[in-house]
Amino acid sequence: MSTEVSGIIECRPGARFWGPDDEDSVWHAAIDLFLLNNGHAYDALACLFGVRNYFGFRPVAESRGFPGDASEGLQTEYGESPDTHGTTWVTLAELAWTDWQETDSSGTRSRESVAGGESDWGPVWSVMPTLSELHGADHVRLVTWFR
Repeated sequence: MSTEVSGIIECRPGARFWGPDDEDSVWHAAIDLFLLNNGHAYDALACLFGVRNYFGFRPVAESRGFPGDASEGLQTEYGESPDTHGTTWVTLAELAWTDWQETDSSGTRSRESVAGGESDWGPVWSVMPTLSELHGADHVRLVTWFR
């Protein structure tokens, strides 16, 4: 059985100016992952989110759950069903600190090679920094879930 990834990139425009605790600093859905990523490479899902991690990667953001402060757009799109699993999220700031040269347990695949800018995830890694220029890296995140 295959695993399908779904997700949305969100940003929090007001947080950079008014702070993340301001009542107007809410998350907004920016773009659906479907529009950016056509690949379902399991090694990428393993190194990023710990899903189907037969490769022995240390996941960047594994099973953090659905964010309690999710945007209305994300809440509408998510529509949790019984077969949804592995829901998680990661900010661009966290991705910036990620060791992209770290390898799987065999030492043959790096994060960069399976999920870096030249992989199917490249478009995602292009959109997030663009939003970050406007809103800050801590205020741009990718929320994903799997079926």
